[in-house]
Amino acid sequence: MRTRNTNDSWMPPFVYLHKRAGVAESYVLKRHNSTKVLCKSSASKAEVWQAYESEIAEMSTIYTVNRLVIDYLNSTSYSELAPRTQKDRDIELKRFSNVFGEMKPDDIRAPDIRQYMDLRGQASKTQANHELAAASVMFGWGFERGKCNSNPAKGIKKFKLKTRDRYITDTEYSAVLACAEPRLKIAMEISYLCAARKGDVLNLTWSQLSDDGIYIEQGKTGKKQIKAWSKRLRVLIQEAELLQNDAASAYVINKKNGGKLSSDGLSSAWNRAKKRVKKKHPEIELSFTFHDIKAKGISDFKGTSAEKQQFSGHKTQSQLGIYDRKVSIVPTIGSSTKTL
Repeated sequence: MRTRNTNDSWMPPFVYLHKRAGVAESYVLKRHNSTKVLCKSSASKAEVWQAYESEIAEMSTIYTVNRLVIDYLNSTSYSELAPRTQKDRDIELKRFSNVFGEMKPDDIRAPDIRQYMDLRGQASKTQANHELAAASVMFGWGFERGKCNSNPAKGIKKFKLKTRDRYITDTEYSAVLACAEPRLKIAMEISYLCAARKGDVLNLTWSQLSDDGIYIEQGKTGKKQIKAWSKRLRVLIQEAELLQNDAASAYVINKKNGGKLSSDGLSSAWNRAKKRVKKKHPEIELSFTFHDIKAKGISDFKGTSAEKQQFSGHKTQSQLGIYDRKVSIVPTIGSSTKTL
């Protein structure tokens, strides 16, 4: 809710005086990404309050998608999700309610969802798929509790997406690492050695380090693991300790002036490093992202599929397959190469 001017302090919550070209036209109620005209600007204070109370009373009797979203976000089902999943679900349902928020759940039909998907997919097919999944979970939750009579998102086909299979070669990784600033280098190595996502790397605190290794609870899946120490990992942490001399922080990867390095800050450092690589090694194809480093770590891990799955923290082999991207060398007739 925006800060009120002193002269407007008498107005009801979320009610504002709407002006067009500087001329007052009406009093409006702004809630849940919608604007409702209450009365003309010539109305008295008492009439504005009366119109507001009448609208609120009417709204309270209508169960909308906005209210379904709020109920779901306040549910136990939602609270049991991993923090990262909660954050994503918030964003996905907010976008969905921007379109359907004022509608009754039972007024939404499958063709409405399909049209939403087709339009949303023009900007991002991946995000459209995520928002469909979030809406389906929400409607399913509401159906089981009598808040809606059906799940209009059920059965709607997602967009077919090409599975990302970019593998960062050792040459490419070494080139970026050599051009990386100290904090980026540490973040890259932790991601690679521990198969950790960017968010988990940036959220890593000194309290998560123990004699056994580095404790990481994956923000997306909630998987808890202790990543055992290696010589390379210990040296890396020693480098991180040196960065604490200028500005001590609870976070392993700190900002120069203290505090946690932000995702945007890491992305900026990543882009600067890639620019240096492009200048020094124009032959290198830079079509990979920081997120691909985790996939490189999983792909490079020596072990069976079961051991790789344990290392990565994935619940299923199919999830693991998305990140295991290194092309296997297989024997041919007459070769001496053993199957990997």
